[in-house]
Amino acid sequence: QVQLVESGGGLVQAGGSLRLSCAASGRTFSSVAMGWFRQAPGKEREFVATINWSGGSTYYADSVKGRFTISRDNAKKLVYLQMNSLKPEDTAVYYCAARRLSSGSYYPHEYDYWGQGTQVTVSS
Repeated sequence: QVQLVESGGGLVQAGGSLRLSCAASGRTFSSVAMGWFRQAPGKEREFVATINWSGGSTYYADSVKGRFTISRDNAKKLVYLQMNSLKPEDTAVYYCAARRLSSGSYYPHEYDYWGQGTQVTVSS
């Protein structure tokens, strides 16, 4: 069992930066892949980034590539999403997710555990 708690969301101006954190509990954290997803009002949940168990493999949505960076610290059981050059269209609730496999995935239904989400609002 893995429990996830996100933090770090807030209100930022366009062009600014935020770093989201996801704290995980459970003894299997270092062997699971992690992902970040987001959901804007009236839209479906969409993939943002994923990282494999070791942190050696990462993938990003085209919309955030070059601006966002996913990383993890297995010793601290933390996953981060560094978000730079934020745009108003990045406004959404951001969710951390864990997958009971070592490799990441683009698809929400392939994740087994979810956090409660953290709001990110980017003003123009």
